[in-house]
Amino acid sequence: MGLTVVGSVALDTVETPAGKNADGLGGAATFFALAASRYTQVHLVGVVGEDFPQEHIDLLSTKGIDIEGLERAEGKTFRWTGRYHDDINVRDTLDTQLNVFEHFQPELPEAAKKAKYLFLGNIHPSLQLEVLRQARPEFVALDTMNLWINTTRKELEEVLAKIDCLIINDEEIFELTGERNLVRGVHKIQQMGPAIIAPKKGEHGCLLFVKNKIFSAPAFPMADVIDPTGAGDTFAGGFMGYIAQQDSVDYDTLKRAVIHGSVVASYTCEEFSVDRIALVTQDDIDTRFEAFVELSRF
Repeated sequence: MGLTVVGSVALDTVETPAGKNADGLGGAATFFALAASRYTQVHLVGVVGEDFPQEHIDLLSTKGIDIEGLERAEGKTFRWTGRYHDDINVRDTLDTQLNVFEHFQPELPEAAKKAKYLFLGNIHPSLQLEVLRQARPEFVALDTMNLWINTTRKELEEVLAKIDCLIINDEEIFELTGERNLVRGVHKIQQMGPAIIAPKKGEHGCLLFVKNKIFSAPAFPMADVIDPTGAGDTFAGGFMGYIAQQDSVDYDTLKRAVIHGSVVASYTCEEFSVDRIALVTQDDIDTRFEAFVELSRF
């Protein structure tokens, strides 16, 4: 059925209690695409600079990801530098260099336009609207952040009115709705447009709201978290990839999609950058999926 993702491709320098990794492959669209490619054909739309290593492009290609929409522009690639605390859920952004991503104007190739499923990564709402003008999907999910909620609310609300699913965290729900009560906040967002809301809760898992139904999924318990960068984007990739694979958005499929998202997100945390998620096999996914089922059984 095909799945298109539009978002950032980056080079990340990350320091955690486990060590440091310089100029690793990162970016929301990258993590998303590598996770989703385990389930379906993925079309990646983004931009990189002249300094972006060819080995990273080769990696994406070898995973079957369509990179026709990955533009190489004059200048440097988007770079992010961050440091995680001993509490791995807390991090500091030390440096952000948008570089070529600052002037990114998504141009979707024909195959990306025709994909039945679309994920709009965390980019300016005006760009998300432009993608929606180009594409012809049947199901659209979206990620956003506090910056867009606080500075471009009108455009963001215009996007929300056109999508089916919003993947967001608790703090962003509060910023968007003013509601500290999660359930009331979700209901306010559903009135804005998306019927499906998936609040990410980090080490505490994820919730799923579909109309008046609520599903709760745990995060996979891990003794050692090496690098959680990209875990949320990987979750979204597994979630959307499974939906596209099944070609269904019924409630049972959505619940299983949440578990698949949590499965691939857990693997991302086991190594720096994309080093683990790039090597995940179907056996890995099946084994940990069954572990999730057993974890939730009572």
